[in-house]
Amino acid sequence: MTKQIATIKVGISSCLLGEEVRYNGGHKHSSLCTAELAQYFEFVSTCPELGAGLGVPRPPIRLVGDPAAPRAVRVSDNSVDVTDDLQSFSARRLPELQDLCGYIFIKNSPSCGLFRVKVYQENGHPHVEPGRGIFAQALTAAMPLLPVEEDGRLQDPVLRENFVTRVFALHNWKQLRAEGLTAARLTRFHARYKYTLMAHNPQEYQRLGRMLADAGNHVADELGERYFAALMQALQQKATRNTNTNVLMHLQGYLKKQLQPGEKSSMSAIIEQYRKGIVPLVVPVTLLRHFFAQHPDPYITQQAFLQPYPDDLSLRNNL
Repeated sequence: MTKQIATIKVGISSCLLGEEVRYNGGHKHSSLCTAELAQYFEFVSTCPELGAGLGVPRPPIRLVGDPAAPRAVRVSDNSVDVTDDLQSFSARRLPELQDLCGYIFIKNSPSCGLFRVKVYQENGHPHVEPGRGIFAQALTAAMPLLPVEEDGRLQDPVLRENFVTRVFALHNWKQLRAEGLTAARLTRFHARYKYTLMAHNPQEYQRLGRMLADAGNHVADELGERYFAALMQALQQKATRNTNTNVLMHLQGYLKKQLQPGEKSSMSAIIEQYRKGIVPLVVPVTLLRHFFAQHPDPYITQQAFLQPYPDDLSLRNNL
């Protein structure tokens, strides 16, 4: 795939871009974001604490109270409560982020932490139940279908690939909506993501197929919103070696009349090696693409599973 200028807007905690906005004047620069993902993502940075007027440097804050609805207070003086400031900033900032296709948060932050953020009790000990940063909670509540992740979790190859797959899916959906949603275009979009869905969530793959079976009898916009909400929820489920192997075997079936016996054996052997964890996913996918280049199939050519994102992101090399 030819490299293109990054046009996919993804939100990010400012400190991950190397901006010195943390409470101590430092940053948490992520080379994964700036050196790899930035090839295709146009990052839109936000520091809620700076945006809320807390300054740099500033006294650190932490979450206290109910983990489901915590307050953000100064660590050294719990009487200094900045929750309203952070929430007011969030309300101003969120309308400016509606064109995002994803968001990467900094972990453990009382404003930006997405998972397992400590929430403290009155006795100073953390609750058993963790919470979520004030800004992260506001954003995920306002945009529940937006792909979100934390920088630390993106070091996991499976989680990174899953996140990027969802970002590109949302980007492609927004392109479809910009063209104008019709029943025919919705059906084609589903056909494109058929095998991606099968790899992530076989049950939802079947249900969404049934949902679109009578697409012509529904208002495209209403059906489209229901369909895409279900698609994004299904893609949150991580693909496994078993589900990917099932998809690879389905795709191989389209070549049964075209390949020579030796080629069929080689393809089957590579798929089996992938299933056993001997080779990464990129190996059978590359071989399938090679065979389909020799024996084109219009239906398979459009499949997002074979190229859900640009090759040079190398996300399948470690799966």
